[in-house]
Amino acid sequence: MSSLLYSLGRWAFRARGIVVGAWILILALIGGGALLFNQGLDNAISIPGTESQAALDSLSTTFPQVSGASAQVIVVAADGDTVTDLESQIEASVDALSDLDQVAGAVSPFDENVSGAVNEDETAGLISIQLDGETADITADTKDALRAEIDDLKEALPDGAVAELGGQLFSNNLPTLSIVELVGVAVALVVLILTFGSFLAAGMPLLTALLGVGISMALIFLATAFSSINSTTPMLALMLGLAVGIDYALFIIARHQEQLRGDMSAEESAARSTATAGSAVIFAGLTVIIALLGLGVAGIPFLTTMGVAAAAGVAVAVLVSITLIPALLGFAGDRLRPKPKKPSRRKRKAHAAAAASAEAPVAAPKAEHRPNRFFTGWVRAVTRFPIVTILAVIAVLGMAALPALGLRLALPDAGGLPADDPARVTYDLVSDNFGEGFNGPLIVTGSIVTSTDPLGLMDDLKNEIEDLDGVVAVPLATPNETADTGIIQVITDGAPDSEETKAVVAEIREMHDYFLEEYDVDLSVTGFTAVGIDVSDKLGNALLPFGLIVVGLSLILLTMVFRSIWVPIKATLGYLLSVAASFGIVALVFEYGWFADALHVSQGPVISFMPIILMGVLFGLAMDYEVFLVARMREDYVHSGKARESVETGFVGSAKVVTAAAVIMFAVFAAFVPEGDVNIKPIALGLAVGVFVDAFIVRMTLVPAVLALLGEKAWWIPRWLDRSLPSFDVEGEGLHREIELREWPTASSTDIVSAEGLFLAGARDPLFAGVDVSLPDGGTLIVSGSREASVTALLLTLSGRMKADDGKLKVAGYVLPVRTASVRARVAFVSLSEALDPVRTVTDALRESPRIITLDGIDTVTDAVTRRNLRDALSDAQSEASANERPLAVVVGTAFPDALAEVVPGAAGAVHVALTFSDLSHEAEVPA
Repeated sequence: MSSLLYSLGRWAFRARGIVVGAWILILALIGGGALLFNQGLDNAISIPGTESQAALDSLSTTFPQVSGASAQVIVVAADGDTVTDLESQIEASVDALSDLDQVAGAVSPFDENVSGAVNEDETAGLISIQLDGETADITADTKDALRAEIDDLKEALPDGAVAELGGQLFSNNLPTLSIVELVGVAVALVVLILTFGSFLAAGMPLLTALLGVGISMALIFLATAFSSINSTTPMLALMLGLAVGIDYALFIIARHQEQLRGDMSAEESAARSTATAGSAVIFAGLTVIIALLGLGVAGIPFLTTMGVAAAAGVAVAVLVSITLIPALLGFAGDRLRPKPKKPSRRKRKAHAAAAASAEAPVAAPKAEHRPNRFFTGWVRAVTRFPIVTILAVIAVLGMAALPALGLRLALPDAGGLPADDPARVTYDLVSDNFGEGFNGPLIVTGSIVTSTDPLGLMDDLKNEIEDLDGVVAVPLATPNETADTGIIQVITDGAPDSEETKAVVAEIREMHDYFLEEYDVDLSVTGFTAVGIDVSDKLGNALLPFGLIVVGLSLILLTMVFRSIWVPIKATLGYLLSVAASFGIVALVFEYGWFADALHVSQGPVISFMPIILMGVLFGLAMDYEVFLVARMREDYVHSGKARESVETGFVGSAKVVTAAAVIMFAVFAAFVPEGDVNIKPIALGLAVGVFVDAFIVRMTLVPAVLALLGEKAWWIPRWLDRSLPSFDVEGEGLHREIELREWPTASSTDIVSAEGLFLAGARDPLFAGVDVSLPDGGTLIVSGSREASVTALLLTLSGRMKADDGKLKVAGYVLPVRTASVRARVAFVSLSEALDPVRTVTDALRESPRIITLDGIDTVTDAVTRRNLRDALSDAQSEASANERPLAVVVGTAFPDALAEVVPGAAGAVHVALTFSDLSHEAEVPA
C-alpha cells in the first residue's frame, strides 16, 4: 500500500490543480444535490423486534388516534385561584387546537372520559393533544400554529395564570451550531501554528478538514432522500470529521516538514509523506470506520444509519488527506521547509572565543536540531521505575472508572433540554403540579375482539394495573371505535427515564401470562417511554458483543502491524482503561452532577447509544496514537537492536506530533459540550476525556513503561504466527526497501529476475541459503536439487508466492516481498505434479500472457508425448511473446537438469541454480 500511496502522492503533487479542482467540483455537485433533494431530518426511532415497537405498529392500524406524535399543554392557575375558574378559556383553546391541521384531537382536562388531568388541589390542568402522524411527519407550520394558539390562550388567561406547550413533539430540538464550537477550531489553529511554526502549514489541515466536513454533511442531507436520518447524525459526523480531518492532515504535513529539514526535494518528500504517514492515516481511518460500522451489531436502524454516516465522514477525511494534502504541498513548494534553529548561546560564545584567539578564521557554528527536552525528561521519568508507573496509572484510571457503575442510560426527553426552553418549562411544571410520571405515560394495549363486554373489560384491567406498585394513576382505559383494541394510559411514580418507571414496565410485562389466562387479552407495553426503555436494554445487551468485536479486531490489527504478541495485548488493555475512565467521568458529570453547571449540562441519564459510540470512535483514535508512537519505537529497535533505548528515541521522535493531535482532538470534542445538542453532549465529553486519557496517560505514560519493562520480549512473536498473518506496512518499510533497491542490481539492468543472498529457514534446516540469480528477460532458469521441498520453496519465492527470510529479490522490476500482488499478476505458477492434464494446464496459464511461467514438479511428467507437447506449447508462447515485444521467461524446478532439453526450450543455455545442502550453500552456473 505504501508504494501505491507513494505514486498517488507524487501524482497529486504534480497534478495539484486538477486535484484541487476535482474536490471543489465534488463539493459543488454533492452540495447541489443536497439542496435539491434534501427531505429534512427525522427524530423518529424504531427498534424492530421489540414489544413496544410491535405494539406501536399495531396501534397505527387499530387505534391510529393514539399511535402518532403527541403534545401537551399545562395550565396553572394564579395564586388563590383554581383551574376550574379558567374552564371557559381552556375549552375555547381545546376547540381551536382540535381544528388545526394534523391535529387528530385535543382533550380537555374537564373531559368526563378522562381522569387525573386536573391535579388534586385543582391548581393545574393538562390538555392532551394527539397528532395525525409520527413526529417526523408533523410540519413546522403545524408546530407554529400550536405555539400561536397557546400564545392566544396565555393572553386570554388572567394575570398570574400560566400556560405552556410541551410534550413528546417538542422533547427534542434540532441541533444547531454556536460560536462555542468554533473555539475548538481556534484552539486547533493555535496548536497547528505552534507545531509547524508556519501559518501556511497550519491553515492546510483546517482547510482540508472543513472541505471534508462540507462534503460529508452534503452526503448526509442528500441521503435523506432515500432514508430517514436522525438529527444527531450530522452533528456526530461534523464533530468526528473536524477532529480526524485536522489530525490526519497534521500527521502527513508533520512528516513532510521533518523530511524537508534535510536535503529532500519537496516533491519527493510529499510522495514519501503520503506513503508513510498516509499509510498510518488509512490504518487509523479504517479502524474508526470498522468500529462505527460495528454499531449495526445493536440491530437498531437509526443507530446503524448514524454509524454509516459517521463512517462515511471519516472515509472522506481519509481520502481528502491522502490526495488534497500532497496537492496543497505542491502549491506550497519549498516555503514549508523549516528554517534551521540557531546555535545555542553557549556554542556562539565558544565560537567567538575561539575566533578571537585563533589566527586562522574559525568556521561559524552550524545550526542545530535539538531534541525536545520536555519529552526526553518525560519518557525518562516514566521508564525509570516502570512497575511504579504501571501501578500508578492503573490505580488512577481504576478510581476514575468506578463512578461508571452508576451510569444510567435513556433516550432523551424534555427534561434534558435547557432550563429556559418552553418544552423544558412545561416538563418542570408538569412534574411540580402532577408528578414526574405525567411527563411520560405508558400505553398498555391489546386485542379485545373476543370480549362481549369491552367497557367492563377495560375497567377490570384498569383496576388491576392501578394496584401495581409504582403506578399513581390510570387516567384513560378505553376501547377503540370498533371495540377490537383497547388502550390503557398508565402514569408511574417516577420520571420517564427513572428506574421506578422501568420496574413498572417490567412488572406489567411479567404479568402478560396472567392477563392472558384471566382476561384472554394479549397485553403489550408501548409508548415513547417504553420505546426508550427497550432501546436502552437492547443497546446494553449489544455492548458485550460489540466490545468483543472491537477488542478482537484490536488484537488482530495490531499484531499485523507490529508483529508482536505483547504490544497488541498492552494496547488493548490500555484502550479498555481509557474507555472505563471515560465512562466514569461522564457518570460523575451527568449522574452525580460534578461540574454540571460549569459545563452547562443537565444532570440525569445519558443518551442510550453513548457507550457504544464512544467505544467505537475511541477505539480508532487509540489505535491511531498507538501506531504513531510505537511504530517509531519499533523502527528504532529494528535499526539499533537496543530495546530500552528505542523506547526513548522513538517516543521523543513522535511525541510532539501525537501531543498536538491529541490536544486538537480534545479541543474539538470539548467545544461541543457547553452548547452542543443534548444528545451529543455526553458523547462529546466522553470522547474529550477519552482522548486526553488515552493519549497522555495510556499511550504516553503507560505504554513506554510497559515496553521498557518488557525489553526485547515486547517484540517477540512465534514464527508460525508471523508467517500466517498478512503484513500491514504502516510505517512504509516496504517503500523504503523499494527506494533502496531502485538502482539495484544496476540502473541499466534488463534482468527479469535478480536475487542476491536469498535465505529461507525450514522447520529444522534452511530450505535454501545464499542463492543468487541473474535471469535475462526472456531467458530460462533451471533450479535443481535433491531436496524437492527446497526446489519448490525457491520457485514459490521467485514467483511471489512465498516470502524469503533474508536477501534481495526483484522480479519483473518489482521488489519482493513489497510488491507481491504485482509480481503474482505477472508470474504464472504451475504445479505439474497436481495437474490432471499438464499440457492443458500450462496452456491455460500461458493464455494470461505472463512475463514468467514457473513450472514445478516437471519430473513427474514422464510420458514422452506429453513432454514434447509441453515443449511445443512453451516454444510457441515464447515466439508469440517475442513478436509482441514482451519476452516470456521460463523457470523450472527439477532433480534431473540434464533431462530437460526435450521438454524446456532453451534448456541448454539456461541459467542454472543448483541447490546443495552439505554446507547450506549453492552453486550457480551461467553458461557462456
